[in-house]
Amino acid sequence: MTQIANTTFNPVNQDIVEQLMVIELACHPHPWSEKTFRSCIEGRYFGEYLTIDNIIVGFYVGEHVAGESTLMDVCVAPEQQGKGYGKALLLQFFEHCKTLATKSIFLEVRAKNISAQMLYINHGFTEISRRTGYYPSNTGFGYEDAIVMSKKL
Repeated sequence: MTQIANTTFNPVNQDIVEQLMVIELACHPHPWSEKTFRSCIEGRYFGEYLTIDNIIVGFYVGEHVAGESTLMDVCVAPEQQGKGYGKALLLQFFEHCKTLATKSIFLEVRAKNISAQMLYINHGFTEISRRTGYYPSNTGFGYEDAIVMSKKL
């Protein structure tokens, strides 16, 4: 557990999933199911949730395999967005990756999610490919591309 002033990072575990699902459901038009979320805990998966003054504001989930880590999911509660918590979660993810001896990090982001793309670009990620029609559209009609990004540690 890392603590800086009133900011605390704690490992994601089965006991906290129901509380994190509230944020997951609020952040994504096509969220993970609780079953999927629970399957992404322990083993090759890792994650942490961020509390500010004992209020959960966000979390990340990553996967580590053979020296590579993937940022699978990162969410900040809508009412807490725009306060730098996404950046704090991303930096904490990097720290965890370093403890795993990660050499490369990967992620996918919706092509229309410009604010997330800018966060990733500002922290050293570059676009390496696109997955055409990867995500269901937020409007309910059609599909949206995924941008695949990578960063060396």
